[in-house]
Amino acid sequence: MSQRFKVSVNETYEFSFSEEDLVSLDALQTSSTKYHVLKEGRSFAVEVISNTFHDRTYLIKVKNETYEVTLKNELDQQIAEMGFSLGSTKNISNIMAPMPGLILDINVKEGELVAEDSPLLILEAMKMENIITSPREGVIKSIAVKKGDTVDKKQLLISYE
Repeated sequence: MSQRFKVSVNETYEFSFSEEDLVSLDALQTSSTKYHVLKEGRSFAVEVISNTFHDRTYLIKVKNETYEVTLKNELDQQIAEMGFSLGSTKNISNIMAPMPGLILDINVKEGELVAEDSPLLILEAMKMENIITSPREGVIKSIAVKKGDTVDKKQLLISYE
């Protein structure tokens, strides 16, 4: 099965493409940062001005226009759908179940101050124990589940103040 990618341009336009689309791209690298691209019979000079490897963001110059391009693979897309994307983790106010499972243990109490990456609870799914950690520092407002509960994907587990 071919992997799918999403590309966001200037946070305005979004495109989806497959590995096959990437392989069939008619692009020739002319220097370490420059490419010659043919698209539908038209020629484009493309330059990668800068990139941020960690979040796959690139500043691309085509002709005299500059574009910010962000590339997301399937894993990035799944993480974002679960509400754990890197850009949004500091603003999370609710922890949702990433998958259906059984609550084995809860390591926090309401009103408790937790540090980033501290364990909140243990969720058993498909015979594996998954430790759900805190995406940020904060105070636990409420705990919507208890030990032994069965939860569905995206069910509310914990809320922050």
